[in-house]
Amino acid sequence: MVDCGITFEQNLQDHRGRPAIQMPDPSFIARQRDLLDGLIITHAHEDHFGAVPYLWQELKCPVYATPFAAAVLRKKAAWRRAPPPEPLIEVFPGDTHTIGAFDVTWLPITHSTPETCALLLESDDCRILHTADWKIDSRPVIGAPWSPDAWQGIASQGIDAVICDSTNALKPGRSPTEGEVGDALVKLVTSLKGRVVIACFASNVARVQSAFRAAHASGRRVGLLGRSLDIMVRSAKNAGLFEPKVPLIEHEHLGYLPEAEVLAVATGTQGEIGAALHRLMMDTHPSLSLGEGDTVIFSSKTIPGNEESVLRLIEGLRARGVSVVHADETHATLHASGHPCADELADLYSILKPKISIPVHGEHPHMEANAAIARKNGVAVALTGQNGDLFYLSPSPGVRRRWAEVGRLQVDEKARKLERVVASND
Repeated sequence: MVDCGITFEQNLQDHRGRPAIQMPDPSFIARQRDLLDGLIITHAHEDHFGAVPYLWQELKCPVYATPFAAAVLRKKAAWRRAPPPEPLIEVFPGDTHTIGAFDVTWLPITHSTPETCALLLESDDCRILHTADWKIDSRPVIGAPWSPDAWQGIASQGIDAVICDSTNALKPGRSPTEGEVGDALVKLVTSLKGRVVIACFASNVARVQSAFRAAHASGRRVGLLGRSLDIMVRSAKNAGLFEPKVPLIEHEHLGYLPEAEVLAVATGTQGEIGAALHRLMMDTHPSLSLGEGDTVIFSSKTIPGNEESVLRLIEGLRARGVSVVHADETHATLHASGHPCADELADLYSILKPKISIPVHGEHPHMEANAAIARKNGVAVALTGQNGDLFYLSPSPGVRRRWAEVGRLQVDEKARKLERVVASND
């Protein structure tokens, strides 16, 4: 099993409440867990590991993760008052482990969180590459840059199928590098006078590293606002992946510093109720108050569906006299996606030359676009499907529709239990 993540409740009727945590119903796997040899976490994003503290008791299999992802998983499990999975096996990028009938090799790949790995899954007669989330990044800030030579070496032995991220398949061209974002943040922050808040996704440790670089260039000190951000940064420091040029100070001290020496990194870029940015907008954050002369930089894009909540957040900040610079509204490169655009997908297929492409991640149009790119670049068979479909890779590729029962579970925080909220195959 690869990854086990969460999402959040959609179509909220009342924007004043927090969206509920939701995840797939694993019943069809749990019923045959004696055949489940392991769960592999490809990287430390909530949509890839966040359900483990809730669902592991139903799976009860070994869990494999890199040191950074394992550290985050332990902290998240403790925060949710759940035991960590046992055993939780730490693996390093480049390692190979035998799991059941498969030899699994963790292949380092560039993405927006450290130690993301693609998976090479080998059995007696088949070699499958699961990309996880990825992009081509020649300046990733943390970790090694994308290496075409390394992937050509993998392809030299033949690839039967590639299971590939489709998130940005509809976008032409290429994603900017994290290094470009870091350069833009340094240029912008050094031009500002008052307090500065850089808002980004907590898991993007490279972006936080760039925020520290901007602080160093502008003579500022840095504090972190947000529990998830604190978990990610401390986990990255413990794994030796985070090397700030300026010391991290406790966020309680930010309010006592001269305005021109303050740089806070905050969570809540999507307008989440109760997140650090929302509290700053409401002027209810205990550590920092913003006003005239201060600037909030959104080093993020607005996720589709969050436009209204983000607009309310921006308007609320501006009503307090705070200047807001949003990556969606400027030509400066203040955000870089962690997913491949069309040209990057074409490069991957041209290098790997797989027999089969199986697009995953994203909505149906994204996966269809990924499949079209695969075919255009010489892949003979591209298979797309829906949740619950069973894909045959050998000896004859194909799809059996609606093979597995699927559904969605929602967390009832008050009762501390899971309830089914979406019917089978909806």
